[in-house]
Amino acid sequence: MKASIAEKIRLLRLQRGLSQENMADLLSLSTTAYGDIERGKTDLTLSRLAQIANALNIPPVTLFTDDAITAQVVDDKPVEVTNHELETLRLTLEKQQVELDKLRLEADYWKRKYDDRIAMEIARAMGVEQKRERIGF
Repeated sequence: MKASIAEKIRLLRLQRGLSQENMADLLSLSTTAYGDIERGKTDLTLSRLAQIANALNIPPVTLFTDDAITAQVVDDKPVEVTNHELETLRLTLEKQQVELDKLRLEADYWKRKYDDRIAMEIARAMGVEQKRERIGF
């Protein structure tokens, strides 16, 4: 029997010991939206499939092949995951969180710069004289 992409995603997730909540967090989705993916209720884009494959640490082509998935899942419970695999996942998540924090800081910086520039342009258009700060020369 040929497994659908949604079934393969579910089996691979269980094999890796991840919950739907974990996957939803990794993909920046709600748990409901991710659940719809596994139930086959959502048409997936190639970029979303690539994100899922990346989160599962597999090549994206694995989701399209007819090869049997070697996940050993019994009663929706994953096979025991080694401490090394858990530590690798934890470190990957930490690294991604640091990158996300950096991007948020950069976005905040550019937003402040944009807001300041808009305020300056509005003041200039209204004819308000602006003070310039001395920079120490």
